Amino acid sequence: MLSINDISIRIAGRLLIEDSTVQIAPGARVGFVGRNGVGKSTLFHAIRGDLSLEGGSIVIPPRWRIGSLAQEAPDGPESLITVVLKADVERHALLAEAETATDPDRIAEIQTRLVDIDAHSAPARAAAILSGLGFSADDQLRSCSEFSGGWRMRVALAATLFSAPDLLLLDEPTNYLDLEGTLWLEDHLANYPRTVIVISHDRDLLDVSVNEILHLDRGKLVHYRGTYSNYEEFRANKEALHAKNFERQQAERKRLQDFVDRFKAKATKARQAQSRVKMLERMKPIAAIVSDEVREIRFPAPEKILSPPILALDNVSVGYEPGKPVLNKVTLRVDTEDRIALLGSNGNGKSTLVKLIANKLQPFSGAVTRADKLSVAYFAQHQVDELVMEQSVYDHIRRLMPEAPESKVRARAGNIGFSGKAADTVVRSLSGGEKARLLLGLATFYGPNMIILDEPTNHLDIDSRAALAEAINEFPGAVIMVSHDRYLIEACADQLWVVANKTVTNFDGDLEDYRKQVMQIRDPRTPARERAATEEKPVRAKEKRVSPKQQIAEAESEIERITGIIEKIDTALSLPDIFTRDPKQAAQLTKARAAAANALARAEEQWLSASALLEEANSA
Repeated sequence: MLSINDISIRIAGRLLIEDSTVQIAPGARVGFVGRNGVGKSTLFHAIRGDLSLEGGSIVIPPRWRIGSLAQEAPDGPESLITVVLKADVERHALLAEAETATDPDRIAEIQTRLVDIDAHSAPARAAAILSGLGFSADDQLRSCSEFSGGWRMRVALAATLFSAPDLLLLDEPTNYLDLEGTLWLEDHLANYPRTVIVISHDRDLLDVSVNEILHLDRGKLVHYRGTYSNYEEFRANKEALHAKNFERQQAERKRLQDFVDRFKAKATKARQAQSRVKMLERMKPIAAIVSDEVREIRFPAPEKILSPPILALDNVSVGYEPGKPVLNKVTLRVDTEDRIALLGSNGNGKSTLVKLIANKLQPFSGAVTRADKLSVAYFAQHQVDELVMEQSVYDHIRRLMPEAPESKVRARAGNIGFSGKAADTVVRSLSGGEKARLLLGLATFYGPNMIILDEPTNHLDIDSRAALAEAINEFPGAVIMVSHDRYLIEACADQLWVVANKTVTNFDGDLEDYRKQVMQIRDPRTPARERAATEEKPVRAKEKRVSPKQQIAEAESEIERITGIIEKIDTALSLPDIFTRDPKQAAQLTKARAAAANALARAEEQWLSASALLEEANSA
């Protein structure tokens, strides 16, 4: 079990995590969520031992191996399959020793251990992982140095997954993947046999691949059971109940205070007034929920709505070297207000197609017809290199509005999410999500008729992704998107185009149909979504038969039981010589108390959730 006991972490004077305790059981699959910059990656550093704690402790079983994605992509002349196989350090060392060992007993030990760790099937397992992440059989035999940085990061991910550590820590693993690779990773993590904690802003991954959610919010770690959708629903109910209780208490405090103020000077009411003063003093204040609203994203509307089609391709061939087209015989059209998602593995020509549409690439043959005065905005993550790191947000917008007064420039900065002093922040100090917001604002500055978005969700948190989806749906022009984020595609796209086999075809089906098709090709196992659907049905049916009143009664009974256990443990721990007389027993008691505290928190959460359901039913 991974035990995080009352930890506090401070970075550069800022307290990121304060007095937080969480227990992660062996085999748990945990989605780690929270706004960008709150300290999720910092906790990973602390778990790995790369960062000192200000207080508390992190206890990991001594035999557990910890694995996480390397910071740098592998490089060099070795083949991809070799790099991945070397990630199993024990297997690699045993095979090397087997080549030189002469002692019969040692040879027997080596071979026995190789059988125990299933070493001989390792090449097939490594190849399956690489295939799932998008590498063909020929690619797997090529050297790492032949691939770009993004593809080599996929190799690093493959190596980490192949090593199958006891505790797998993944920080935004889908940032380097296309949709097809993301679909495969979801299913792989859902079947991972050991403990995994994944930082992700991908809603679908958090619904398919994990069974627990760890939320870091305002310095506190809170542990939930279930998928992200379960967590989001429960948290919304909990916050609604909390808000109602806060309002009710404020009204009661006002009533008591009004009585005190009115009658404290009257002798006949003095005793009653004093009684209410004591009631006010005993009343434990309920803190108001601090609003942490995400800034909206808005795309300026085009000055003129063009007549359809705004773009048409007729039998077009395009590429980078004459005679070697990346796409061939492409025929398609784009109308006003179309929402098109491009599907297909990286390397099949999606970027080539969007460059053609954006008029950044000319066709070898065929006809391209554009509407008169068609304006196209093109956003891609690599455009971050076009930002001037030492200049502020205001400076970047000023360049596009050289004659405008300062008030209008700052108003425009506010429109893209940088109000007030935030507009004076230099680009170097912006987070990845803030840079993405700035790039989106600059790319769409003049109100285009068409927006092309190439992986726009990288570095955006879950709430910002929802804001982006809303902005796309409200935009009155056409949108073409390339994204590995299924939530964005499902929320916005009304057409799916598959870029494969040197052409572009319309996919006759929805994204779920496409997912099944990808999984049949990349992994013969039953996809996690179908398995989860069949497993969850009886559980949900049972839950529906339990009334809110019964749930409240059961939760109250559980709270009383656990409270009694904690009191007994505290009594034992209060003995003055317990830690010196029997340190092993003291450690076990401390561990038991932490587990009981977590169980108490879960029971209280169940009580709050059931109470909210009962109150909602009574008010209906």
